[in-house]
Amino acid sequence: MAYQVSEVTGIIKRLIDREPLLQHVEVEGELSNFKRYPSGHAYFTLKDASSLLKCVLFKRRGAASSLFEPANGSMVVVGGRIAVYERDGVYQLYADWIRERGMGDLMQAFENLKKKLSAEGLFDVARKRPLPPYPHAIGIVTSSAGAAIRDIMKVAGRRNPGVALYLVDVRVQGQQAPGEICAGIKRLEKFGGVDVIIVGRGGGSLEELWAFNDEQVVRTIAASSIPIISAVGHETDVTLSDFAADMRAATPSQAAELAVPDQHALIERLYKARHRLDMAAKNKLEKAALRVSHLLERPVFTRPEDLLRSRWQDLDRLQARLAGGLPEALERQRLKTGQLVARLDSLSPLAVLARGYSLTETQAGRIVRDVRQLSPGDLVRTRLSRGSFQATITAICEEGSGRG
Repeated sequence: MAYQVSEVTGIIKRLIDREPLLQHVEVEGELSNFKRYPSGHAYFTLKDASSLLKCVLFKRRGAASSLFEPANGSMVVVGGRIAVYERDGVYQLYADWIRERGMGDLMQAFENLKKKLSAEGLFDVARKRPLPPYPHAIGIVTSSAGAAIRDIMKVAGRRNPGVALYLVDVRVQGQQAPGEICAGIKRLEKFGGVDVIIVGRGGGSLEELWAFNDEQVVRTIAASSIPIISAVGHETDVTLSDFAADMRAATPSQAAELAVPDQHALIERLYKARHRLDMAAKNKLEKAALRVSHLLERPVFTRPEDLLRSRWQDLDRLQARLAGGLPEALERQRLKTGQLVARLDSLSPLAVLARGYSLTETQAGRIVRDVRQLSPGDLVRTRLSRGSFQATITAICEEGSGRG
């Protein structure tokens, strides 16, 4: 029985896929034919004295964030799984990572510490702070003898020479470097005169950059009260300080560009803002002038006497009404007052007295209406229409009787 080529390839693929040893394997060899495509995927070959192994490192597996730039002829260790590429009928290594030989322990330490600090939230994006847009002073923690400080000073001076730079000279590699870097950051915090801090150095090997993977350095950067830019090595170099900092710069020069605003761009923005302000003020004045012009064209301003004439006519009408109605009103009030006076006179006891009647009061001031109120000898007062007199009662006559 003859098998199809694809059947044989499938059988081999299944056999390899079922082998646990090949699912997680590390292979050491010399790197050759390395090529990175625009897609981000990388293809290369591992070889030793007697054999070749094709390899592929996909972008999603870390091709874009490799901790060093692979070069043909270098000795490397590649981790991944062995599988069959059915189209070509060949087996190859699908890589998860690639590192230089001899860096295995450092890389393992890097990954372990990264996992630990990430779990603590030190790398969370939410805790990162924005850089101040217009800093007055910038602190720099690096070596005074390195290229990094020269690059930073050059870029900062070109962009805005008015921004002050404060350098804390520290070692950037070796056993004493982590302690000095931490002390430099804290010194600038205590100083309190800087708005942002740049921590970094120029490029180097993984061992030379290792101070910026130190746990204490990473924690100090994360705990800083001042925003920090990490600028370690070249664009392809990645350290744990980059994850902890508020912003990562690919190079020290880029760090200066991020920290120092370009004064020429600021001046241009100010000119544009001033132009917009001038135009807005001009438009506002033009609208106000147009509105005033429209108002001045109204009759109240062009012919104000017309408004006065109408008011004068209203005043004349009111005066005429007042002149015609006042005598009539006064006459009505005079007649009404006369009627009230007549009624009052008719009710006045004085009017009664004027008709010949009199009013007699007791000595106590009580009006006498009945002779039974009096007794002989009582003193009374009698009021007439004109004047009054007092009399003494000598006799009392009952009604209908002529005798006392």
